[in-house]
Amino acid sequence: MQDFLSIHPDVATALKANRPVVALESTLISHGLPHPTNVETAKALEAAVRAGGAVPATIAVLDGRIRVGLDDADLERLAQPGVRKVSRRDLPLVLAAGADGATTVAATMIAAHMAGIAVFATGGIGGVHRGVETTLDISADLEELAQSDVAVVCAGAKAILDLPRTLEYLETKGVPVVGYGTDRFPAFYTADLGLPVDGRVDSAEDAARILRAKWQLGLGGGVVFGVPIPEAAALDADAVEAAIRQAVGEAESQGVRGKALTPFLLKRLEELTGGASLTANTALLLNNARVGAGIAVAYARLRTEMALPKKVVTTKRPPGY
Repeated sequence: MQDFLSIHPDVATALKANRPVVALESTLISHGLPHPTNVETAKALEAAVRAGGAVPATIAVLDGRIRVGLDDADLERLAQPGVRKVSRRDLPLVLAAGADGATTVAATMIAAHMAGIAVFATGGIGGVHRGVETTLDISADLEELAQSDVAVVCAGAKAILDLPRTLEYLETKGVPVVGYGTDRFPAFYTADLGLPVDGRVDSAEDAARILRAKWQLGLGGGVVFGVPIPEAAALDADAVEAAIRQAVGEAESQGVRGKALTPFLLKRLEELTGGASLTANTALLLNNARVGAGIAVAYARLRTEMALPKKVVTTKRPPGY
């Protein structure tokens, strides 16, 4: 692993001391947001994590190495055209070629787990695409959630997906979907579409206890913490759905598939909503980073308490006992 993994000194120091660390993905820089919003948002996410008491670890592949923790020059580099989108299947290819890559949710989870980072904050997870019955398009993110021990803090799955089928898939894979301050699965640009979650927490401490219980039982895989978009930034559900349907129809007519599909749909949504979807996306990303920092802090505290030796209570015995 030393041949392919580089951990930033600040992140390594924090992990060694059991201080809270939050992983952040880099696909939003290279493929999710336009320039310069992408770099500005990446820096703002790191600042939000720091403000929440944790150490940010943005993850990417640079020069054929998985980098856990980046500097400003790295973020700018990822914003340049031609950076490959990297999921699980792409990692060996990009590493062997000594190339650069922006990590998806799946690849970020893999790298976070390798480094020992328990909490990852992102916008929305991938999932089951609309029309899956003919395309079989299911994001590798869902498979990764079933096997990498990393909690993913998100605003649900991306709204362009088939949300009910995404939840069914996660249930099949045994991945708990927990609402953070909500009883419903967040619908990315809107608070919810009435879909239930497996459970609810209202504090970072409660979220950390779920992680402890799952992983101490040896139940591998992640947990999805769904955080509703801040109310002030939420979009009208009907308007968003109409825009998504139009964008999906255009993608089908133009033959856009595979890795190119999500970036295409997100770009068209930005255009169709007059930039409102981009503003909402940025707001939910920042909110998730703050929540992720809180959960990381609570989980690090819980792990520290677990590692402390138990106090032995003794009772003085009477003479001759």
